[in-house]
Amino acid sequence: MKKIAFICHGNICRSPMAEFVFKNMLVSSGREKEFLVVSMATSDEEIFLGVGNTMHSGTVNQLKKHNIPFDKSKRACQVNVADYDKYDLFIGMDNYNIRNLKRLFGGDERGKVHLLLDYAGRHGQEVADPWYTGNFDLTYEDIISGCSGLLSTLGEEK
Repeated sequence: MKKIAFICHGNICRSPMAEFVFKNMLVSSGREKEFLVVSMATSDEEIFLGVGNTMHSGTVNQLKKHNIPFDKSKRACQVNVADYDKYDLFIGMDNYNIRNLKRLFGGDERGKVHLLLDYAGRHGQEVADPWYTGNFDLTYEDIISGCSGLLSTLGEEK
């Protein structure tokens, strides 16, 4: 089973959107049993007294708008150093996430850390954070593009 963690800053907008979009793609392709998919944050800003905030309403609205099933109880959680051995891929939304992951993991000796849009052929491009831009539509489009490319790449590895 391939284990994938989508990563963003707070785990309330981009990474949970990618988690549920990708899970939906896996179900549609009949491959959901081949993967474990989660999402996490690099920061603890959305986690208070050990309890994470729920997904941003803009993320929830996008998922509903596109009929993508999601777990209403999803709460922000933070990636930790031990996760490097637990997951096969860490898919970051922006370069800041990638830097934070590599700092946390002490590098990336096994090549597990990647930008999402690299899988869409948009090397080095970032998924803009809708927390700041307010543009959840654009974020959704980028995530669809990146997740489609990721699924295609993982299909080639079968």
